Amino acid sequence: MANPKEKWDVLKVLNWTKGYLAEKGVENPRLEAEWLLCEALSLDRVGLYLNFDKPLQEVELASFRALVVRRGRREPLQYILGSQEFMGLEFQVTPAVLIPRHDTEVLVEQAVERGKGARRVLDIGTGSGCIAVSVAKALPKAEVSAVDCSAEALAVAKGNAERHGAAIRFHHGSLFEPVAGERFDMILSNPPYIPQGELAALQQEVRFEPQGALDGGGDGLDFYRRIVRLAPEHLEEKGWLILEVGAGQAPQVLALLQQGGLAGETFTAKDPAGIERVVGGRLG
Repeated sequence: MANPKEKWDVLKVLNWTKGYLAEKGVENPRLEAEWLLCEALSLDRVGLYLNFDKPLQEVELASFRALVVRRGRREPLQYILGSQEFMGLEFQVTPAVLIPRHDTEVLVEQAVERGKGARRVLDIGTGSGCIAVSVAKALPKAEVSAVDCSAEALAVAKGNAERHGAAIRFHHGSLFEPVAGERFDMILSNPPYIPQGELAALQQEVRFEPQGALDGGGDGLDFYRRIVRLAPEHLEEKGWLILEVGAGQAPQVLALLQQGGLAGETFTAKDPAGIERVVGGRLG
């Protein structure tokens, strides 16, 4: 798109962008080109397909170029578009929060299945609020609280809760500190679980995400140890602690639960790829 006098219609722009993004190592370059152009033109994908021969105005090209440059630098598409779908809901995302993954939907599904009678639920490290909001929508009788050590993340989470009409008590602080003395029927968390030595090798897009939400310490289990050690003080009798884990971590986290007094009943659940993604334990 170097020559501003050249005529660029929608299809021509898409084809050029597909090649450019592919050269930059972006997966699914054609699909992502379509999403970026939809954003620049304020169209949905059907509207895009119906306008393949529509010439773009210079102001539209300029807007689109700016988006493509960002994606070519491997900034995540979700940050560029400002949102990500999770559990059928649209969540605002910014670089202050991790981008919700569909793997985490397994955690929500397990929480909803086991929390039908829960009165109080706590989400630790809420980030975008995707877990807390989804659980609050699915369990409307439960009082949901959410904690995060990042004020910027909490601002995003509060906006998402308001957007979806979810009444959630948000707390700023680390782990259980903001809810000292409180007890819950269910505690949920998707804590940082990437071993420090693996952070540098992550996909380029992940490096745009908040590193504090990824770094799980030397073996990736630092936060699990802290959460499991403190959880019994904040769980009601028969209360659940349910955690998302990284690939291959389920046996180690399950052992932590059993050693920490959360072995009244335990389970693991697999994500769509067949990876044990969620581990849970019950107090007593």
